[in-house]
Amino acid sequence: MENVLVIGGNRYFGRQLVTRLRDSGVRVSVLNRGSAPPPPGVTPLIADRSDEAALTAALAGRDFDAVIDQVCYTPRQAASAVRAFAGRTGRYLMTSTIEVYDTGAQQPISPPPSPLAESAVDPERWPVQLELPWEETEFVEASYGEGKRQAEAVFTRSGAFPFVSVRLGHVLGAADFTGRLAHYTDRIDAGRPVLVHPEDLPSSYTHDTEAAAFLAWAAGREFTGPVNLASHGELTATDLCELIAAGRPYRTAAPEPGQQASPFSFDRYYGMDNSRAQQLGHPLTHTRDWLPGLLAATRGQELPA
Repeated sequence: MENVLVIGGNRYFGRQLVTRLRDSGVRVSVLNRGSAPPPPGVTPLIADRSDEAALTAALAGRDFDAVIDQVCYTPRQAASAVRAFAGRTGRYLMTSTIEVYDTGAQQPISPPPSPLAESAVDPERWPVQLELPWEETEFVEASYGEGKRQAEAVFTRSGAFPFVSVRLGHVLGAADFTGRLAHYTDRIDAGRPVLVHPEDLPSSYTHDTEAAAFLAWAAGREFTGPVNLASHGELTATDLCELIAAGRPYRTAAPEPGQQASPFSFDRYYGMDNSRAQQLGHPLTHTRDWLPGLLAATRGQELPA
């Protein structure tokens, strides 16, 4: 693998992915709207990936060993990428999400459910609805999991190139721009309750560095299909509170009617089966090995020796 294109890659673990590939000796190009320059030694390609004509023009005369698509959110974006990259790449990876498993189907609470395997959502059979208003930002944001499911389905069924969807557990990192961990630290520091569903069901997580490492590794392999990427060790919202509080008192409360629960508090089970990633040969970490260091980093603290 000598030549890789990353679509997106401006921030969070996408930027880590770009520098990791570059530092391994791969020739890296980054395609985005050009709002920020890429790292040194990386070739910029400027286009809005939702504008198929601009995307095709930016790719003129270029081909790639692999493409890693960090910012595909809709089946329309997937369909235009299929047309633009057919014959231009030997492999296509889409960064997908644990949210593909939130299909609205009721999941049993008792007895405890089993971790969600990739087969729980099959892109070969998932319906694609290109007629939905995928150009509307509010609709796309409200339909995040569905957009990812349908995008996976478009790529999988196209047959245009070998395709992989990497379904990431909830990604945590010091550069997280979503404010989800800050929600916990701010409330605990202020003595305010963290709003937790009464069931307090667990979810799977991965570190931003682990996400970047897996994507870079997977780009050079030959497997296809969906693969779950998550660290060992599911966590509930209360587990997060305990780790963040680090022995200090904290409070939780159930959301009142009309209130939204805190981030990472779920009314359904979100544990992912990560056995396929392991069987493919990629080592996985444990949440409780890296989360304390991450929490210290977000507060500018040092861990005790």
